[in-house]
Amino acid sequence: MREKHYRSIIKTISWRAVGTLDTMIISYFITGNLIMAVSIGSIEVVTKMILYYFHERAWNASNFGRYKPTQNDYSI
Repeated sequence: MREKHYRSIIKTISWRAVGTLDTMIISYFITGNLIMAVSIGSIEVVTKMILYYFHERAWNASNFGRYKPTQNDYSI
């Protein structure tokens, strides 16, 4: 089964929202500065969305770990 590009885009955005919030919280605990934490989060949100999208598309193009069930395959 293949995935459409928009599915990867939506997954990218939702994952980055979670990841960026995590980065901002960690940055705040390390620096103690909310403005610095938001600055770090706003920079990494863009770069990591781009990287994740291409990572996701590369995995989608790969057949590693995929298989096609045969007619004899069944579940109990």
